[in-house]
Amino acid sequence: MRTRALDPAVARALSALSAAAKEGLGDPALAELVVIRASQLNRCAFCLDMHLALARRYGVSERQLDLLAAWEEAGDVFDERERAALALTEAVTVLTGGFVPDEVYARAAGHFDEARLAHLVGLIVAINNWNRMMVARRIPPGGHTP
Repeated sequence: MRTRALDPAVARALSALSAAAKEGLGDPALAELVVIRASQLNRCAFCLDMHLALARRYGVSERQLDLLAAWEEAGDVFDERERAALALTEAVTVLTGGFVPDEVYARAAGHFDEARLAHLVGLIVAINNWNRMMVARRIPPGGHTP
């Protein structure tokens, strides 16, 4: 049997990390694309459900949401900045070979200043933490207030 409990102090810490990273990134629509892509990779239904609703509130197009899982093949649906953020999201989430490739990091650094890049990395780390908390406990979608 899996616990549904989440220590309130842990939840507050993860929420604070997520909020600080999103605020520092300064682009709520891009932040939602990033957290949705990581949640797709991690197969977190709870986070997908919540962040798809938030993305729509922030004006992310249905076309982008529909094609996010195949963003590399989606042509001009995503601009170069979004593509760089999504590539970094995948590299940090999957950690193929145990590290983030220099070319992926450099690509992102070409679109974000140092502070925003730090917040982007923080956001990717934060959503991966949330995904793991929810998937490990098999928390189903719903029951959240976006």
